[in-house]
Amino acid sequence: MPMYIISGSTSEKIEAISFSELDITENQIEELLRKNIEMICDEEESMLVVGQQVRNASNGRSDLTAVDDKGNIVLIEIKRDRKDIENRKEAFEFQAIRYAASYATIVDTEDLVNKVFGPYVEKHRSEYDYPSLTSSELGTRILNNFLEVNSAIEQFNKKQKIILAASDFDEQTLSAVAWLNDSGVDISCFKLIPYRIQGSIVFNVAKILPLNEYTDYYVNFLEKSISTKKQKSGLTKRVLPKIDAMLEWGVVKPGDTIRAKDRDETAILLDNGLIETNGVISSMQKWLKDLYGWSSIQTYVFAIHAESGKTLAEIRQKYMDEQSKKEI
Repeated sequence: MPMYIISGSTSEKIEAISFSELDITENQIEELLRKNIEMICDEEESMLVVGQQVRNASNGRSDLTAVDDKGNIVLIEIKRDRKDIENRKEAFEFQAIRYAASYATIVDTEDLVNKVFGPYVEKHRSEYDYPSLTSSELGTRILNNFLEVNSAIEQFNKKQKIILAASDFDEQTLSAVAWLNDSGVDISCFKLIPYRIQGSIVFNVAKILPLNEYTDYYVNFLEKSISTKKQKSGLTKRVLPKIDAMLEWGVVKPGDTIRAKDRDETAILLDNGLIETNGVISSMQKWLKDLYGWSSIQTYVFAIHAESGKTLAEIRQKYMDEQSKKEI
């Protein structure tokens, strides 16, 4: 999958390369995703990383473990390149299924903290505040807060999810994942495609399975640049508009105040969709992520438009509903 750099009237074609060509190890990819889990989720999903290299009863090690805003335990398995997948004795997706099955035995949040999250907090203790708390106490506080805020306590670990990440996948893995999805297993494939551009490494992240993910989302019918893609099932893959579209619609304006849900902290919305708080400019997701201490956050659910008192998700939904009625 090539990329192009446009400079004036000329363009330069940049071909994708492999992680092995870049001498990037699987451990390095794992650490990249651990610190930037939003690469394999988006602003419509909250996720808390709770484990790394967790050993199961059969001495297998899962790469990353997370909990999502629906209370699901999420198993994330990583391979560098297609060749690494094809050379495995055990199928990539089957290894992930075995690990996910072991997580199904987690009975409650205390069990997850004792077996997974507590050791993870201890390993990365420098990344957390509250030095007076033990790793288990801190893990319990963070996990329970995450589940409470997302109204997911009652749904904790009712289901497990699997995410496979690699720079490319072989046909057998994709075929197996498609069949597993059709059979009710929640498993996704993300391509992390690296490029070397002007001395820097750039990633293109693409979700390739399941094909019909987010089919309940609205298409941004006012933004012709956002395309819809027909899938084999006849469904349409749709994406929700982001803050730049909301600014263009005029439903929010530069200078508006954005407040974090259930928090006192506020920020000022800028004309480019970024926010400014205490003189620091950042994305809204990064600001909220840092406030809540989560790995990824549902930006439009946790960002309150102070002038209206509504979440950005509610404002967006109302506007699109009104426009949809006009189209009928």
